[in-house]
Amino acid sequence: MMKTLLLLVALLSLDACAELKETGRTIGHTTRDVTKEIGHTTRDVTREIGHASRDAAKSVKEELKD
Repeated sequence: MMKTLLLLVALLSLDACAELKETGRTIGHTTRDVTKEIGHTTRDVTREIGHASRDAAKSVKEELKD
């Protein structure tokens, strides 16, 4: 009887571990995806600011020549 109970507890523990592992994986992948999206958005915004600054500087430079 004790062996059966111990085996049952062990099997239930393995199932719980699998669920925890899957939950951890889901959290990890979501964190990775969100971080990647933030990084790409930041990169794109920085690039656009740089282009706008460059164009504004060129415009001012051209106006000063005239």
